[in-house]
Amino acid sequence: MADPHPKPPAPEEQPPSLQSPLLVPPPTAPQNNLNHNYQQQQQRRDRSREEEDCQLDQTLQKLETFLSFLGFNQSTVHGFVLSWTAFVLVGVVLPVIILELLDCSDCKEYRVKKFELDIVALQASLATVSLLCLSHKLRKYGIRKFLFVDRYSGQMSRFRDQYISQIKGSIRLLVIWTLPCVLLKTLLEIVRTLYIHQKSWWLSIYILLALVISWAYVSTIFLSASSLFHLVCNLQAIHFEDYGKLLERESDVLFLIEEHIRLRYNLSKISHRFRIFLLLQFFIVTASQFVTLMEITVYQGVITLINIGDFAVSAIIQVVGIILCLHAATRISSRAQGIVAFASRCHALMTCGSLSSDGSSPRPQSNVGNLEPPNPLNSLRMNYSESDLESLEFISIPTSSQLASYMSTYHKRQAFGSDQS
Repeated sequence: MADPHPKPPAPEEQPPSLQSPLLVPPPTAPQNNLNHNYQQQQQRRDRSREEEDCQLDQTLQKLETFLSFLGFNQSTVHGFVLSWTAFVLVGVVLPVIILELLDCSDCKEYRVKKFELDIVALQASLATVSLLCLSHKLRKYGIRKFLFVDRYSGQMSRFRDQYISQIKGSIRLLVIWTLPCVLLKTLLEIVRTLYIHQKSWWLSIYILLALVISWAYVSTIFLSASSLFHLVCNLQAIHFEDYGKLLERESDVLFLIEEHIRLRYNLSKISHRFRIFLLLQFFIVTASQFVTLMEITVYQGVITLINIGDFAVSAIIQVVGIILCLHAATRISSRAQGIVAFASRCHALMTCGSLSSDGSSPRPQSNVGNLEPPNPLNSLRMNYSESDLESLEFISIPTSSQLASYMSTYHKRQAFGSDQS
């Protein structure tokens, strides 16, 4: 007999995939390895960037320490007093006292007191101008903003290595020019000491060292100021070279104008920060050369290479400082003029290319075979087999939107070219 109470049918078993909870499967071993490798690469990259930043900081710190030793760091009252006290004592008082005590009427062939005092005054004037002008700017802006390598300007990470190279090159250039002049001055004083012997050899050695240290101190201050101007211009030349490369690959005119405005702003800052220093430097050096000429011309005694040797050595230092400044100014001016010429050439080429692509002016066909394939964008879509009157019907007339787009880009490029000039 059939069961009067039939059992309900058993529910159908669903696939395991539908019954499993909706959870994200754990990452597999290859994914873990990829994530771990990516994190390691990112950490390694961050560590290398921090090391490079630290290297630039160390280079700037060394430069700032060197400038502080010369007396340019006057950010505090203590530094200001110490700097000017050391300058007055070592650069002015010490050589004047020695020259007054060494007044020898029988040794005019080896040392002329008036010549020596004039040289001390002229060298001290150049060093004073350098300290006054540059210490004020360094105290106002700091070493980073003064050199335009501020980390908040957005340019430090791109040109870090070039900044370090230029700073080290500037210090190397200063040593290369200063050391031979100091050696020449030392040799001159040694010769004088041999001819003008004091009561004690130790006293002669002390006088020699005092005169050499005093002269080297004021001369290094002057050359350091010229080297700083040379360094600032070279650092900006890096940005000009990068801007020239940017013109070759960038088509956004507004971005190019913004970059050019930033470069012009930096140039105006450099001009305002160094103009007083450069004018006074040129004036004092010119006056020094005239004074040297007049002193030697008017002098009635015997002129020898030993008693006018200080004039020659000081003139070398002054000319080197002027050359450093002129070389830096010439380099950055040539970079700026090259940018203007390149921008004008790009504007002309793009304008002519746009006109040619719109069909406004056909490109002349040369009789000589062209080695390069013709550019289809610059060729006119015309049927040259027909007559001239018939072919005019096939010239594509630009629409109003095309004209508006072309005029918009043209005016942007024209504004860019005007901004460059």
